[in-house]
Amino acid sequence: MGIKDQFQDKAQDLADKAKGSMGDKGDQARDRASQAQDEASERSSQAPDEAQDAAQEQRDKFDRDYDA
Repeated sequence: MGIKDQFQDKAQDLADKAKGSMGDKGDQARDRASQAQDEASERSSQAPDEAQDAAQEQRDKFDRDYDA
């Protein structure tokens, strides 16, 4: 095996390692994005309930003030 072959093999190894590393980073990014999307979806489903609770609380407060 000549020096040229050794450099080519080393270059190929480094290229493969870089591709593998980038693949892992992409998978991690997709996982984080999916998790963030799930959390946002959960929050948006909770928001209407919280708004309704706050509105009901204000109506109750108004009713108590009006009755007094």
